[in-house]
Amino acid sequence: MYEVISIDTPTLGDRSYLVHDGSTALVVDPQRDIDRVLGVAEQRGVRITHVFETHVHNDYVTGGLALAQATGAAYHVNRDDPVAFARVGVADGDLVEVSPFMRIRVIATPGHTFTHLSYVLETGHEAVAVFTGGSLLFGSTGRPDLLGPGNTASLARHQHASARRLATELPDAAGVFPTHGFGSFCSATQTEGTESTIGAEKDRNPALLVSEDDYVGTLFSGLDSWPAYYAHMGPANSAGPAMPDLSPPSPADAAELRRRIDAGEWVVDLRSRTAFAAGHLAGSLNFGLEGSFATYLGWMIPWGTSLTLLGETAEHVAQAQRELVRIGIDRPAAAATGGPLDWSGGERPGTYRRATFADLAEAIGRDGVIVLDVRRRLEWEEDHLAGAVHIPLHDLVARLDEVPDGEVWAHCRSGYRASIAASVLARAGRRAVTVDDDFANVADAGLELSRSERMAA
Repeated sequence: MYEVISIDTPTLGDRSYLVHDGSTALVVDPQRDIDRVLGVAEQRGVRITHVFETHVHNDYVTGGLALAQATGAAYHVNRDDPVAFARVGVADGDLVEVSPFMRIRVIATPGHTFTHLSYVLETGHEAVAVFTGGSLLFGSTGRPDLLGPGNTASLARHQHASARRLATELPDAAGVFPTHGFGSFCSATQTEGTESTIGAEKDRNPALLVSEDDYVGTLFSGLDSWPAYYAHMGPANSAGPAMPDLSPPSPADAAELRRRIDAGEWVVDLRSRTAFAAGHLAGSLNFGLEGSFATYLGWMIPWGTSLTLLGETAEHVAQAQRELVRIGIDRPAAAATGGPLDWSGGERPGTYRRATFADLAEAIGRDGVIVLDVRRRLEWEEDHLAGAVHIPLHDLVARLDEVPDGEVWAHCRSGYRASIAASVLARAGRRAVTVDDDFANVADAGLELSRSERMAA
């Protein structure tokens, strides 16, 4: 008897797994904040004896080494990965006896990286589950371009072959348990559902249904940009990350907050976009906890820039810290709690207007109204507002001088990225309006849509 427990990190689109037989447990691809894993093990009354990494991750800092050190577990990493810490090196075909009831069989599945591994769980010599990391996902595969354009074509073909190998060697009833694919930018395309089996993937996964050439061609056409902080994850994971420090940051008063803003540091307001638009500390930026906070903050902040967090409560600051350590932003310089009046020291709060696409339809044509679309490239190419300026949100800080003079109406798909953009514009002294509306309402608002030549062809 065994149980697979998913430990989800929805803000990054990832899953870790704890598998146990009632007394002994193994863990696959743990996140940095390992207290969640330790809590699950304690609740189940099991001892973690083995930790497995499917690959050197590109989208988060692993907790694998810290978890192994905290529990005394064996830490299994591909023997060909050039890491700076002691590990139990594993390779294709290895068998790892976890307990009398659980065994792991190692299968090489290159594609997401060259040294990617999948781990087959066997009970009674029957393959009952496979932990596929960034290889076979739910209706998709992991993207093959994170190691640079020179490797993408080769990795894409490896990815196709690896998916086929898993489907060939494993029974249809075996459960599929990927690490990526729940909103992660490590997924090549959008994934489907929350659970799957090898048999289900044979019926729906393009990697198992189309030829290698068709798979590679379709995959290439669907690849878009990925967060800039990914560049720092591989080196951090190869070095061997320690357990994070989640103790509260140093408190900052109004004078210190103003000093940090004037010095060009990033002071980030964690409140909702609605609250931020209604009143905020002038010069602060809005990355609300209700959205993909760590992804976009990590993507946009110049790496190493001093960061201060503003939250309504200490719990909000602690939540932000937890999300940030997962991507290697370990210690905020300072933090403050309360609201704009507490943070401003008497300064007049900054504000800007929130609007709908219907409001935008009325405003377009007025002198000085600029429409700024901050969605990603593929979203823009699918359709966009005629006459809009396109600067993806992750490029906005570096390309502010490309935004024409005037009142800038920033929009995205739902409002979250537009609010970040409006705060960036306001910090730069621009007049901003955030279109806090669903892009699906564009047609009803009577706005004209265009498609790129690439998509129309």
